[in-house]
Amino acid sequence: MVAILSDCRHSYNLDFMVPYNPFSLEGKTILVVGASSGIGQSTAIECSKLGAHLVIVGRNIERLNAALSQMEGDGHSAIPCDITNDEQLTSLVETLSKLDGIVLSAGQSMTLPTMFSTRKKFDGVFDVNFFAPVELMRLLCKSKKLQSPSSAVFVTSIAGTHLWRPGHAVYGSSKAALDAMIHYFAIELGHKQIRVNAVCPGMVETPLIYSNGVITKEQMEADRKNYPLERYGQPTDIAHAIIYLLSDASSWVTGHSLVVDGGITAK
Repeated sequence: MVAILSDCRHSYNLDFMVPYNPFSLEGKTILVVGASSGIGQSTAIECSKLGAHLVIVGRNIERLNAALSQMEGDGHSAIPCDITNDEQLTSLVETLSKLDGIVLSAGQSMTLPTMFSTRKKFDGVFDVNFFAPVELMRLLCKSKKLQSPSSAVFVTSIAGTHLWRPGHAVYGSSKAALDAMIHYFAIELGHKQIRVNAVCPGMVETPLIYSNGVITKEQMEADRKNYPLERYGQPTDIAHAIIYLLSDASSWVTGHSLVVDGGITAK
């Protein structure tokens, strides 16, 4: 940017005042799935602050519009879609223009002992956490909606990669499968300069962790104290990690699962 100041008939080149930011998303169009709440919503808002043009997707249009109202910049759009519905998913892909990045953060939690984890329970969670995002990624690649270069970021979980606790078998298994899949995507899409990575959070303060009604407040408070940083993560903690993987700062990173967990897996 060049600015000319006429004061005292002097001209000044202000190029040097433009800050260098390798994490900038200026000029990038990014799709965020699961943007109606939690990590997805926070990611969309933070991406907008760094100059991205956002297309946000979720099942609830009212909550999507609430997210839009918090975003910076103009030209963002919201598309209601249930990505587990094949017709809606196909329509979504057809609607999209070329993308520089995608964030797949839609998810469903479940806390259930393995002896009660029926096939039906697994199917329900796997549909949301594994099959739907993988199918969306497949369709985006097949329809050539991802630019070269571009970046895809999946939100997985340490429950499927590092930390196995009673009651998390269904949820953790779905995230473990998703974490494995990003490595296959990375290997097969690397020649197209499409990078594929995952962020693996620990426990994050989102509505999702309170949705199952199984864990009491007292149990949750005790669990927080197990974390070396003595707190659960905030959605922005995960959003900033996702932004790193979306940005050109990570241009030589693919097939990687980035753990962001307050140190719990270090114990």
